[in-house]
Amino acid sequence: MAVIFRPDPDNPQPHVVSRRCPVCDWEGIVVVGSMDEEDCPQCHAPTVVQPPAEGTKNPHAAALGRLGGVRGGRARAEALSPKRRREIARNAALARWRKR
Repeated sequence: MAVIFRPDPDNPQPHVVSRRCPVCDWEGIVVVGSMDEEDCPQCHAPTVVQPPAEGTKNPHAAALGRLGGVRGGRARAEALSPKRRREIARNAALARWRKR
């Protein structure tokens, strides 16, 4: 799937649109500032905007979230002092025991 960025001087707030070409079946994510007709980059036919599927997430945002999640806990633990790590662990254990 292709990602294309076309700045629009009339609308400075760009957004992501999924487009499909009915002629050559090209599908891509286009970052545009307006909903004007965009041409297919392969056959130059007009493309149609595909509505987002229910319950789907933005794949780019999900990838960024995973990037931070992979490093997050370990990097935070390494940055903390042993005393602070002990405090956090003690508070977590007390919270678990309070539930019972």
